[in-house]
Amino acid sequence: MAMSAGTDDGEPMMEMNTTPLIDVMLVLLIMFIITIPIQTHAVKIDLPQNAPPTDSVIDPVKNKVAIDAGGLITWNGSAIDLLTLRQYLQQSLRLPVEPELQFQPNAATRYVIVDQVLAEIKRAGVTKLGFVGNEQYGQF
Repeated sequence: MAMSAGTDDGEPMMEMNTTPLIDVMLVLLIMFIITIPIQTHAVKIDLPQNAPPTDSVIDPVKNKVAIDAGGLITWNGSAIDLLTLRQYLQQSLRLPVEPELQFQPNAATRYVIVDQVLAEIKRAGVTKLGFVGNEQYGQF
């Protein structure tokens, strides 16, 4: 930064040249704006149509694990416990093509129950997992 020491008549004149400082600040501002990730991310999904109910407990295309506000775990609409969930997950992974697993916890469910179910899903080795109903949590 350039500074002037004074004039010929002996008066001290100490003015700072702020132009380089402003240039650096503008460059930094542009760098921060460029590096901030875009917060609005949308994924377009074709929603499936209603399919007729099947007799099998495990659907070869997709299965839905839901947890209601009271902590009741359901598999495709039928109430189950963690042991049954583990068995259904193992059976679904034995199919030739792994079906999609949709996970839908209620917003009022205690987190410890959601964590237990997610731990069972991870232990089973599910690779096709989707979260359903995120709109109930609102936007921040």
